[in-house]
Amino acid sequence: MQPPYTLYGLPASLYTGKVRAYMRRNHINFVEKTPRNERFNSVIRKTVGRWIIPVIETPEGEFIQDGSEILDYFESKGYSANSIFPTDPRLKVIAHLFELFGGEGLLRQAMHYRWNFDDTNLSFIKSAFAEALPDSLGSSEWEELFKMSSGRMRKAAVYFGVTSEIYSTIEESYVEILSLLNDHFANWPYLLGGFPTAGDYGLFNPLYAHLGRDPKPLHIMQTIAPNVFRWTERMNAPEDCNATFSQIAKDELFADFKLPRTLKSLLRFVSTEYLQELTAHTKFANTWLNENPIQTHDPKSRIIGFTEFNWRGHTIKTAVMTYRFFLLQRLQDTFDAMEKSHQSNVRELLSETKLESILDLRTKHRVVRRNHLEHWE
Repeated sequence: MQPPYTLYGLPASLYTGKVRAYMRRNHINFVEKTPRNERFNSVIRKTVGRWIIPVIETPEGEFIQDGSEILDYFESKGYSANSIFPTDPRLKVIAHLFELFGGEGLLRQAMHYRWNFDDTNLSFIKSAFAEALPDSLGSSEWEELFKMSSGRMRKAAVYFGVTSEIYSTIEESYVEILSLLNDHFANWPYLLGGFPTAGDYGLFNPLYAHLGRDPKPLHIMQTIAPNVFRWTERMNAPEDCNATFSQIAKDELFADFKLPRTLKSLLRFVSTEYLQELTAHTKFANTWLNENPIQTHDPKSRIIGFTEFNWRGHTIKTAVMTYRFFLLQRLQDTFDAMEKSHQSNVRELLSETKLESILDLRTKHRVVRRNHLEHWE
């Protein structure tokens, strides 16, 4: 048997979940270690340039950081019986859309429900964070370090627009996405049919680690959207769990671009929830790029500034992050590589669901990942 991969991550980590789920499903031999591991702090942090998870270490000693790049690596090795990137380029665009939206577009819900319900969540969160903090600390030292660490995360929530003025709107949005997903997963095991794609793994980021484990949002999910909770279980399982779905074979996706009504409803939700933010971020980035030499950006900082936009009737401000453009480019690169007839079909679908402009939201410079960091090309 091949020596195992090592996954450095945490159960509570939003971005670790999809890597763990992929490795389980594809029976990849791995062990998981927490960031308090000595090797992580003495070697990996120096190699990747910052404290960040997930990271995998290959049996050959290579480090790969970032959930999407890790899944790309495993796909290139042929680990997946059914590639997470559909062969139909039109479905591949949708997969990349939800890879982006899942990883970045549901952060308000994920951060709000983790950090603004201490009466319900705090004991669980403390137990989860214990896996990241040194086990040699005394109780008072541990409490102080947890307070400092969690304080940084509470501050980060504000970067994603989570302020008291919009708490109720965030909660309405969470209920809406759960309802739409619950309808979809009543008939289909995964987002695009019989097996998970990059879109499922993107959605799994927030819908498992934060919203599917922390007590407050988990209770809501299990109560009003049991099909979504069952989907999180399927995503986490090392075996196929599609026996109750007769509409599609476990190795098939939607054929001939015939998309169910429930998927189109989800696409419209992405437009309502995320398109104005992404539009504002692209505009801000292009202004920033016109005013600043790209060499002035420190790639260790993922944020280039803040911008305002309208979200569900509120003017909110969020951090503009280079990584989002990296994910957006994956969608656009897939679209650009299509035959013209397929591009026309995609534009028709995205026009119908109010998302067509996402194809044309392009920054003046591309974002590339080099040496585990995001750089302007």
